[in-house]
Amino acid sequence: MDDIQFKKNYSSFINPNYTVPPVSTNTQKSSAADPGNSEFGQLFRKTVEQQQLTFSKHALQRMDSRNIPVSPQLVSQINGAVEKAKSKGIKDALILNGQTAFIVNVPSSTVVTTMSGREMTENVFTNIDGAVIL
Repeated sequence: MDDIQFKKNYSSFINPNYTVPPVSTNTQKSSAADPGNSEFGQLFRKTVEQQQLTFSKHALQRMDSRNIPVSPQLVSQINGAVEKAKSKGIKDALILNGQTAFIVNVPSSTVVTTMSGREMTENVFTNIDGAVIL
């Protein structure tokens, strides 16, 4: 659960000392300034390189309200399922783990929503193009 709590505090990814530079009134752009080398650019590049599973705010709210536990082992399993789905070209996947369903946007490795067994009964999953059973 510590992993999930960490993801809830995703704002902690941003250095608390990070400041937005003032907007320059100079209309000429500096050719020496490379946006990829800025602090934001480095943080963005690091995040993209890591491409680890993230949970949307909606998914985190659903997990809390539906009391769906997610262990670090389950996160690892979902990560593996996302990689399998990615290798098949799936964009939006249903990942089933026993009585729990996760809808995942595969390109961004983001869990969009979660559902427990009761909510899945007689429900139709739409806007998915693949499923992975754990």
